[in-house]
Amino acid sequence: MAEAYTMRVIAHVRSDFSSKFGIPRQSGLVPALEADVVFEPGFRNPDALRGLEGFSHLWLVWVFDRAVRDQWSPTVRPPRLGGNTRLGVFGTRSPFRPNPVGLSAVELAGIEETADEGPVLHIRGADLMDGTPVLDIKPYLPYADSIPEAVGGFASVPAGATLEVEIPQALLERVPPERREALRGVLALDPRPRYQEDPKRVYGFGFGGLEVRFTVEGKRLTVRDIKTDF
Repeated sequence: MAEAYTMRVIAHVRSDFSSKFGIPRQSGLVPALEADVVFEPGFRNPDALRGLEGFSHLWLVWVFDRAVRDQWSPTVRPPRLGGNTRLGVFGTRSPFRPNPVGLSAVELAGIEETADEGPVLHIRGADLMDGTPVLDIKPYLPYADSIPEAVGGFASVPAGATLEVEIPQALLERVPPERREALRGVLALDPRPRYQEDPKRVYGFGFGGLEVRFTVEGKRLTVRDIKTDF
């Protein structure tokens, strides 16, 4: 009989993504993306963060809380391979796992002591949905966590930006200036499902309280509307 362990959620992520659509498929792909880690009341002790300010990056251990399934499958279809090739779940970073646990390396942009929420971690480059539960936080150690000669299998190089992004000025002005670079970075990565390439289809996703709607034809993504009353 398999052993089971109970873990406590220590914090939640506050990010610009209200759904999984649009979220970069790995952390660090869009460095301009900003988010916060807000601790649960029982973990708002500044002493728990003592020494953390000396590190530039962190590991976040978190839960795919909106991808939990009763059953698991030994194979999955990675979006990186077009969604048509099956690989073993342990050979991928699919969210559909026996235990829905995720791991992200993020930049620590600062630690703010607040009156309402205690210490809040400001992070950059996160690939996390708003409200994502965090199980643990660990410092990133360059000498131990970076292995330059490591082999990356089918994902040996970053997907990188693939699209030229066009945002009409009138629409861009609806986006707060501090979020514009991050939005462009997200769109350039092509947030569509890998198997969808209909140039007439209008896609949309929530970002920072806005609804961003766009089309893609060839290598050009054009933003068609940005709704502020989303």
